Amino acid sequence: MTRTAILAAASALLSASTAAAACTAPAAGEDLTEAQAAEVYACLAADMQAGYARGPKRWIDAAYVADYRSWTAASTGPAAPGVHGARFLMTWVNPVGAEAYLRFDEEGAKMPAGTVIAKESFTVDASGAAAPGPLFFMEKAAPGASPETGDWYYMMVSARGAPVAVPVVQACHDCHSGFEDSDFLGYPAEEVRAGG
Repeated sequence: MTRTAILAAASALLSASTAAAACTAPAAGEDLTEAQAAEVYACLAADMQAGYARGPKRWIDAAYVADYRSWTAASTGPAAPGVHGARFLMTWVNPVGAEAYLRFDEEGAKMPAGTVIAKESFTVDASGAAAPGPLFFMEKAAPGASPETGDWYYMMVSARGAPVAVPVVQACHDCHSGFEDSDFLGYPAEEVRAGG
């Protein structure tokens, strides 16, 4: 890598981190109102998407990362922390599963194979400093493809764009198994569900 390329990359990283560092909230994450959380998300959103898009995605379909914001929004604003490492979450569903997912069925939900759900995340610490978190995906596989996980594949892209290898049974499905009646789906909090 040339010196010019290194300086350009460092400048881009500095710009991204400076922009993200400028995103602050008036309170700790658990104390934010919906409107305040939405303001933080609006501040972080462009940097989050740019960060997720960086670099190769290897075993994760790069089209998911490129296209998820064109899918159906399942939340009207960031859901308050509580899951996914106490992060705020914004949720989208691809066209295959949008209609079924947006019914938010607590019992008897069955998502069609090919459904992909994307969840952006961010944190707000005790001082109000906001930071992008990972981009999470759930993909519904064909029946019988992954019996241990209810035929769901779980994937994660770091805030800097790298695919992250996680022990999906322990890190993802153990939590989702509490939602077996709704096809292992965790929905956005009721107050931010789209159409609600």
